[in-house]
Amino acid sequence: MSMEIGINLEYIRSEDKPFPVAVERAAAMGYRFVEPMVHNGRELLSEAGYFHSFSMDDDPLEMKDVLDRHGVRASGLSAHCPLMRPEISVPYLQKAIRFAAAIGAPVVNTDEGIRPAWVSPEEAFPVMKYTLKAVLRIAERYGLTVGIEPHQAISATLDGLLRIATLVDSPFLKINYDTGNAYLAGEDPYAGLQAVAGRLVHVHAKDIALQQSQAERGAVTGTPVGCACGDGVLDWARIAAILRDAGFHGVLSVECGTTGQARRSLAHLTDVFARAGVAHA
Repeated sequence: MSMEIGINLEYIRSEDKPFPVAVERAAAMGYRFVEPMVHNGRELLSEAGYFHSFSMDDDPLEMKDVLDRHGVRASGLSAHCPLMRPEISVPYLQKAIRFAAAIGAPVVNTDEGIRPAWVSPEEAFPVMKYTLKAVLRIAERYGLTVGIEPHQAISATLDGLLRIATLVDSPFLKINYDTGNAYLAGEDPYAGLQAVAGRLVHVHAKDIALQQSQAERGAVTGTPVGCACGDGVLDWARIAAILRDAGFHGVLSVECGTTGQARRSLAHLTDVFARAGVAHA
C-alpha cells in the first residue's frame, strides 16, 4: 500500500445518519478508505438508524457488503476501550480483531481509556500489559495489528505513548498517531510523528481550529473530531513530508465533524500529496 487518504466515519455523527449512509457519502466524495466504529450489543441510536456505529453482534459480512457495494476498504476499526479494565477490554478487543479480519481491515485502533479510580498509577502499566498480552495472542494469530492512539492521560505524552506501545514485545503492537490529540495535549506533533515512525501503522489526520487551540491546548488530552484538514493550525505539507521520508505506507484517516469538512479535507490532502510527490489511489 502507498500512503492513502481515508475518512473516519465520525464525520457523519453531526447529521444522525447510519453506517450505510456514511459509507455511501464518503465514497461519493471520493474517499476509497473508511474507518468504521464498532460496539458491543444493541444500542438504540444505531438500531434506529441515527448513529454510524456498527454492532459486533451483527454479521461482519454485512459490513463488508456495504463497503464492497461502494468500492471502499476499511483502513482499520475504531475500537476504543479501557485497557486498564481487562474484564471489558480483553473480550471486546479480541472480538474486534476477529471482526476486522472478516472485513479485511488490517488494524484495530484503541487507546488506554480513562484510568479507573480503583487502579493506582503504579498498577496501571502491569494491568495494561496483561490486557495487551491477552489481546495480542489473538491479533498475532490473525495477522492483525493493534494500534495505540494518543488520547488519554498517559498516552497524551510521547513518552507515555511509547511506553504503552512497548509493553509487549510484538510486531503486531504499533501506534495509530493522532495529530490533533497530540497537539492539544501540548506535544509537538511533528517531532512525535518522527519519533514513532518506526512503529506507525495508521494515522488520524486531525486538524485543530485556531479557536479550539487557543482555548484548550495544554488543558485536554484529546478531542473527538477536529476541523477540516487545512482549516486549522497544523501544517499538512510538513506532516506529509515526514511520513514520506519515513517510508510510511498506510492511511491518513481524516477525523472531522461534518460532511463539508470531510470534503475540504480530501481536497486539501490530495493537493498536499501531489505537491509532496506522494502517490496514492
